[in-house]
Amino acid sequence: MAPRNDREERDDGFVDKLVHINRVAKVVKGGRRFGFAALVVVGDLKGRVGFGHGKAREVPEAIRKATEAAKRDMIFVPLRDARTLHHDVHGRHGAGKVILRAAEAGTGIIAGGPMRAVFEAVGMHDVVAKSLGSSNPYNMVRATFDALKGQMHPKDVAARRGIKYSTLQARRRETGVSVSAED
Repeated sequence: MAPRNDREERDDGFVDKLVHINRVAKVVKGGRRFGFAALVVVGDLKGRVGFGHGKAREVPEAIRKATEAAKRDMIFVPLRDARTLHHDVHGRHGAGKVILRAAEAGTGIIAGGPMRAVFEAVGMHDVVAKSLGSSNPYNMVRATFDALKGQMHPKDVAARRGIKYSTLQARRRETGVSVSAED
């Protein structure tokens, strides 16, 4: 079983990353029956990302099922300058907790294994992330998705507060936070 951690570009424009394969054994009368569970992250490198879990008796079939599940429920993540987050955010699932922080250009992806796969699939280039609690890949990916779902674009924040987007950006400039023209 060679790990497939490399990017795989599909004809439909999605990139899939294999995060984890788990082999499970069922003891039966004639010996052991092996099954495989795969965790896959799929993204379009432009802000859409999803994850899926698939189980089968053979690895390729489990990966195929996980990829299809990931494509079924994808989320959109608003990115600043198509490279980082708009604001810092926390996520949690079960005992898995993650902290995601926006980073300056050139920082790169500073994150552990399962979180790195999510950031690469979503098309993020600069982010600092820390995993606290559970190191289980399933919990880490779900906690990362919980955090990414809490990410809001400044235009949505302005609309929710009932103020103009330009007013919000002016306040941001006053506090010394870097602002780009594309925000």
